[in-house]
Amino acid sequence: MTLLPGSTIGMLGGGQLGRMFTVAARTLGYHVIVLEPDPHSPAGQLADEHITAPYDDTTALTLFGKACDVITTEFENIPATTLEFLAQYCPVRPSARAVEMAQDRIVEKEFVRACGLSPVPFAAIRQAEDIAAAQGLVSSPAILKTARLGYDGKGQMTVNSAAEAETAFAELGKVACVLEQRVALEREISVILARNTLGEVRCFPVAENEHRNGILHQTIVPARISPELAQAAQAAAARMAEQLAFVGVMAVEFFITTQGELLVNEMAPRTHNSGHYTLDACLTSQFEQQVRMVCDLPFGDTRLLSPVVMVNLLGDVWHDAQPDWLALLQSPSTKLHLYGKREARPGRKMGHYCTLAAQTEDAISEAGQIFQQLQR
Repeated sequence: MTLLPGSTIGMLGGGQLGRMFTVAARTLGYHVIVLEPDPHSPAGQLADEHITAPYDDTTALTLFGKACDVITTEFENIPATTLEFLAQYCPVRPSARAVEMAQDRIVEKEFVRACGLSPVPFAAIRQAEDIAAAQGLVSSPAILKTARLGYDGKGQMTVNSAAEAETAFAELGKVACVLEQRVALEREISVILARNTLGEVRCFPVAENEHRNGILHQTIVPARISPELAQAAQAAAARMAEQLAFVGVMAVEFFITTQGELLVNEMAPRTHNSGHYTLDACLTSQFEQQVRMVCDLPFGDTRLLSPVVMVNLLGDVWHDAQPDWLALLQSPSTKLHLYGKREARPGRKMGHYCTLAAQTEDAISEAGQIFQQLQR
């Protein structure tokens, strides 16, 4: 059933993705209720109502579910049991199954294979004895990653031998892990797509991503790849969304190897950091598109209006004081987005900016100069 403006959308999670979703939803005339344990959450600051409670508080969840017409999420580590509980009150988009698939790297990579796609070569490590068996599947150097709860470079270690892998496995707490082969990369890209209740899909332009210390630093759009590779990545992402019966906005990250192979890195059943460029450079943002999908509205146009570079602003830029915002704001084609977080910490995503230009290389150059000035 189509939900029109005036309806109430529930958002599980109160981070920056939830904040930007809330802005999009309220701009369209929807009411937003955020459920998030942090009383000072970025999304809760802008919502109509903020329920401060853990994700397993059934009393709060009951209140939340009864007050909403539809519920969505902003990150994948919401317990599947929470989503299943809420589904008795109203539609939950995406579903518990889709979110749960992205919570475990082993399950996710096996799902990628089941879709007929190629993940990075990997082996599941559930106990120390699995490491020796993995040597025939994964060559060194490799990366050992915890199967659950790792993000932005957390919960992973580079290893160069079986002995190092055993040490890393112990340091990671001997929890289930995946051992991934380190591949020779030509570049990293991502696809942001939307899928509706009818199974129709629309993709945003493919983004090219640069990471530093495991955290996304900048996104360049359009990605500097061939049209054929871009189409292949979009088709692969759409296949994954179809197999999940996904409804909402999701992201799929890919590696392009120096040999030209397209490998699926990971998926996120939500809006994504690499899609922030859509706020300023596309006719429809990923956040408005999420509103449209969960409310069963028509797609917004995903057209790219201008080449753009999005740069993340981490807490490292603060240096115990506000950055020199004038260095950024004096650029008439650069748009600043801050997330309302109270404390800047190294590695913490505090905001981002998008620099637009007629030519991609000009956007890259100006965005880089701004970032250098902000670090002084």
